[in-house]
Parts: sequence; structure tokens; C-alpha cells
Amino acid sequence: QVQLVESGGGSVQSGGSLRLSCAASGYTSGSYRMAWFRQAAGKEREGVAAIDSRGATGYTASVKGRFAISVDDAKNTLYLQMNSLKPEDTAIYYCAASYYFNGYSYTQSLQTSAYSYWGQGTQVTVSS
Repeated sequence: QVQLVESGGGSVQSGGSLRLSCAASGYTSGSYRMAWFRQAAGKEREGVAAIDSRGATGYTASVKGRFAISVDDAKNTLYLQMNSLKPEDTAIYYCAASYYFNGYSYTQSLQTSAYSYWGQGTQVTVSS
């Protein structure tokens, strides 16, 4: 079993920055895919940024050039650096992960179906 705990959310003015963290614990060896999703009020959950154990990354178009995903393997921690924040970035942000023990590596994905484990979410509010 794997536990994911997010931190770093909060309120910020438009143009500001935040860094989200997601600490993973439990059976986290093997190859992996990890990602950040967000869900705004009244909207579906969407993939924001993803990374795999080979270091490949992917971003949804609306955050390219503003957000950066990274992982510290030694600390089992996923990060999302968010710069130039906009009011439309306001949402609950979720960390997600999947781990694989079959000797294969899997490409990063922004699809919810690619992930087995989810954090509880952290609120990000951007005011204009």
C-alpha cells in the first residue's frame, strides 16, 4: 500500500508562486508514474503535470511554461512549482502515483485511469 500526502497549498495573488509537495510512503520501489491533477468547483478533474521514472514530463497546455514538475527520488517526494499563477488555476490539487514491479517502465500520463494511488488534495486559491 502507498500513502500520498500533499502540502504547500494556500492563497496567493495573481502573478504569484507556490510550490506543492507530495510525500509518498509505503511500497514505493520499482518504476513509477506520478502526476498532479486539479479539480475546480463544478468541473471535472484534469491532469496538470506528470512525470515518469525515466524523467519524462508532460503538461496540460494551460500551464506550459508556468508550472514545473519534479521528483526527489531519495526523499520519495513529488513537487509542483507553480509560477505566474492566474485566478483560473484556483482548484484543489491532487497528487497521484502508480508503481510497477514487472521490470518495465511506463510513460508519464495525464489520464486519471493511469494512477492507483491518490492524495487527499490541497487547496490553491489565486485572487485577481
